[in-house]
Amino acid sequence: MSVTDSATGARTAEDLPLRVAVVVGSVREGRQGRAVADWFLATAAEPGLELDVVDLAEVDLPLVLPGWGGSPSPEAVAALRDVSPRLAAADAFVVVTPEYNHSFPASLKNFIDWHYTQWQAKPVGFVSYGGLGGGLRAVEQLRLVFAELHAVTVRDSVSLHGPWSGIGEDGAPRDAEVCAGAAKGMLGQLTWWGRALRTERAERPYSG
Repeated sequence: MSVTDSATGARTAEDLPLRVAVVVGSVREGRQGRAVADWFLATAAEPGLELDVVDLAEVDLPLVLPGWGGSPSPEAVAALRDVSPRLAAADAFVVVTPEYNHSFPASLKNFIDWHYTQWQAKPVGFVSYGGLGGGLRAVEQLRLVFAELHAVTVRDSVSLHGPWSGIGEDGAPRDAEVCAGAAKGMLGQLTWWGRALRTERAERPYSG
């Protein structure tokens, strides 16, 4: 049954799907990032969520950012034309990241830095992979970055060890039941924060 406003008969914000942008952070040749993201998308497919994949391998952003008050280059404008409105429209984010040298990919940091208001007052969840730590060191550093951008990172994350042990060639975790449970737990937190913050932004626009 649809939830409606008793006075107007219009659908309320609570009844609208939660729009989640899934950012695939690795652009390395031979990466497993897109395969891991596809596993997550299949696991996360449920009523009430609208999933939008932003694959950074398809976003050709320059490394040179404009100076304060400057304008982006035509190349940057063209690259941002598609993705920036999608981030702005998202209610929440899931970042899929490997761990490179105890941190996250430069491509992901560059993409994050090209945006600011799009992240504000929205929740961020993580799916990490790689090595014995399952990418957790990359996630811990990303939490610091998103805190600076006024985003809220949810406590629980999904960590896939491998690729040589915990992830199959198809990018799916070998311990599928445990990892699917972790994904559902993270999504539960992300959904709660996503709906709560969406309501707050609508009633009281964030001015941080």
